[in-house]
Amino acid sequence: MLVESLIKETVELQGFRVARVQKTGFGLEAELAPDRRYTPRCGVCGRPARYRDTRAVRRFRHVPLWGIGVFLTYAPRRVFCEHCGGIHVEAMPWVSGKRQFTRALMVTLATWARILTWKQVAKLFHCSWSTVEAAVDEAVAYGMAHRDLSGVTHIGIDEISRKRGHVYVTNVYDLKSRQLLWSGEGRAKETLEGFFDWFGEQRTGQLEGICCDMWQPYVDVVKARAPQAVLVFDKFHIVQHLTRAVDQVRRDEIREKGKVHRELMSKTRYIWLKNPWNLTDKQRARLSELEQLNLKVNRAYLLKEAFRQFWSYTHAGWGRRYLDRWFWWATHSRLKPMRDFAWMLRRHQDDLMNYFRMPIHNGTVEGLNNKAKVISHKAYGFRTAKSYIRNLYHCMAGLPLPNTVHTFA
Repeated sequence: MLVESLIKETVELQGFRVARVQKTGFGLEAELAPDRRYTPRCGVCGRPARYRDTRAVRRFRHVPLWGIGVFLTYAPRRVFCEHCGGIHVEAMPWVSGKRQFTRALMVTLATWARILTWKQVAKLFHCSWSTVEAAVDEAVAYGMAHRDLSGVTHIGIDEISRKRGHVYVTNVYDLKSRQLLWSGEGRAKETLEGFFDWFGEQRTGQLEGICCDMWQPYVDVVKARAPQAVLVFDKFHIVQHLTRAVDQVRRDEIREKGKVHRELMSKTRYIWLKNPWNLTDKQRARLSELEQLNLKVNRAYLLKEAFRQFWSYTHAGWGRRYLDRWFWWATHSRLKPMRDFAWMLRRHQDDLMNYFRMPIHNGTVEGLNNKAKVISHKAYGFRTAKSYIRNLYHCMAGLPLPNTVHTFA
């Protein structure tokens, strides 16, 4: 098969033809020319238009062939479009706008960028890092414009740390499709307001359930912008607050009783925090020994395990009764961290009980957040939030890519 035939098979050339292919210092260079059997089309509306003049030759990078660089050259024509009422550059089906690479190369680079880092993709295809960045940028823009959001009814909201220093990114996920819907810099009220502004009133009105933690800015925005949706507090975040309270009791007790007690409690932190069925045999034996002592942390541990029963109820009435009993135990335990946790639940009790109306949680969200962290770690971090968010969209939002006449990856 001739090189001209390979280019015809991999590049959309309707209305154009391959005039010649020559070997240059950069690789293979294919010169394209207009096919006189076709009328040029407007680059804005895509309709047939009248020829006006020809511009300077442009050069487009194509997918390498066996490690050899491939470039397309073409002198685009300008046309007068009666429909648009102006003079525009003709439509070239192998490229988008003023990009210097073909759509096929864009799709190929974007596909590999979901697997490898941008630096590795650039090295693999013998191009610059900025070329990969531009390809991903174009792929994300296309995917965001062509994805379907009509079936989104349940969403999960959570923040993730982008780098040290309490720098956060707020992510909103579709709990059914397990894909990223939206990502924004920060975790303030204005951040989540930006999501609802982007999502639109019509789609927001279709939301049935929203799951998030008890971060007050999120709660205020959700109640104001989506009052018809059931707000459910994520049980994993609640349990996280509870385990922090237990650990704080352990720390306070060590600080209060001094060096001897510190040696006694050495390497016992996760014994109190882990689920009983996840303890090793050694940890289980150690816990049995510690339970014989009159320790404050043991009282906190028993309260933690007792709270587990709250999630097992299927009716809100029984759950509320048990929560009232547990609240009394915690507030009379003489353990300040446990009292503080109990009063936090009491302040949010009405929203906490929504779990029995709609038992959704952010378990999926936590798993996707781990994937987001892997994306950052794989690239050794991102300098700007814009680049990080763009990569999250590209790898986690399930965005469609443009169709091409040939699939390279």
